[in-house]
Amino acid sequence: MSDLLKNIIRFALFILVQVFVLNSIPALHYSVNPYLYFLFILWLPFSLSRFWLMVFGFITGITLDYFTHTPGLHAVPCVLIAYLRPFLVNILIPQQGAEMNYKEPSIKSLGLAPYATYIVLLTVIHHGVLFTLEAYQFGNIWYLIIKTLASSLISLLLILLVEMLFNRKQKFITNT
Repeated sequence: MSDLLKNIIRFALFILVQVFVLNSIPALHYSVNPYLYFLFILWLPFSLSRFWLMVFGFITGITLDYFTHTPGLHAVPCVLIAYLRPFLVNILIPQQGAEMNYKEPSIKSLGLAPYATYIVLLTVIHHGVLFTLEAYQFGNIWYLIIKTLASSLISLLLILLVEMLFNRKQKFITNT
């Protein structure tokens, strides 16, 4: 299967699961909401430039905004994590490292600790920005922090479940 077709299918599945499954779950304690759709951005290939990452981040966010009737609420954190992703990848892996040997971020390409750091940081940033925009205030900062951390924890558990259920076959790219 081509990379383009694979990413189109991933995009559609993540958006559909978010809209029709995860958004249908009643809010947990203090409106803790699970989000999984942004994993599409985190799994995009290393070879994409920052510009294209941000374009795909915007498309992902605005598509979810269309379904949830929240103009721009999800687009902003998606564009932000798409912008920050190359910085984080460059910090977590050595130069001429995994991005030259593998096509996309995964446990196999980055290693367990760097991949976990990558996923956790971008999840917390995404949720923090999303809930800050949603509340549109810093009045109750502790509520915002608790909601961000609790929703991030639920989302990270879902990401772990997706990683275990859907094994992504990573091929080692050689120059020979």
